[in-house]
Amino acid sequence: MNKLMFAICAVTINAISLAAHAESHTVIASNDIEWGLLNPLRGDASPRAANLWGDRSKDVATGMLVKFNKGFSSPPHIHNISYRGVVIKGLMHNDDPSAEKMWLSTGSFWTQPAGENHITAASGQDNLIYLEIDSGPYLVLPADKAFDNGERPINVDARNLVWLDANDVNWLKQTQVQIANLWRKPDATNGSFIKLPAGFNGEIANDNDLKAVVVSGKALYQWQQEQKSTLLSPASFFSSKAKGIHRITAETDVILYINSNGRYVIR
Repeated sequence: MNKLMFAICAVTINAISLAAHAESHTVIASNDIEWGLLNPLRGDASPRAANLWGDRSKDVATGMLVKFNKGFSSPPHIHNISYRGVVIKGLMHNDDPSAEKMWLSTGSFWTQPAGENHITAASGQDNLIYLEIDSGPYLVLPADKAFDNGERPINVDARNLVWLDANDVNWLKQTQVQIANLWRKPDATNGSFIKLPAGFNGEIANDNDLKAVVVSGKALYQWQQEQKSTLLSPASFFSSKAKGIHRITAETDVILYINSNGRYVIR
């Protein structure tokens, strides 16, 4: 192979590598979210929804945002699959139809088992949640189709979270960073809240699939060594499917919800 052909091949391989690397990374600012209807059959009465990753209409894992108007209260219903919910804005209630209202505020977490009859209600002026499923499609079904899948729901108010710091977790390399573990699966996939203090200037380094949603606060975000920055605010999202470095400068206290397939380091 002559030098010209070698150079062309090298450039081509490098371009393919860079394209594949770019496809493995996503960042979505809150202003760029594309909204639709969660339940199109209900028309204007339906909450609005937006996929951040995956596709809620297909048999794939998905993370989405859902908006509720003040005073929203669903009829009793079930879902065909289990989900996890995180409150980003407002006040949310999710429980049995006869349960007394327990309003969950920003930074709260709950789980809803497949098949269990329940209602969802919203009381804040603006109400926004992040909803996550491990398989789809996400369907809303009548209460008379209820079944018991063996799971039990969890409701964790933000005030009852247990926060750990670098004294408890060796992969938190900055002393003021905190973590609240939420769930973990046998395959090491896990979900946690991460709290970054105002003025934090560091990075999240991951070797495996990592997805993060901003629950509260504002920060500037940069991917790897890129100079371009994105302003992250509540409901913003970033992810990488393989090894990567997420550089973050927190303008205020920030809480992230992180779904990770394995471990990551905050330094």
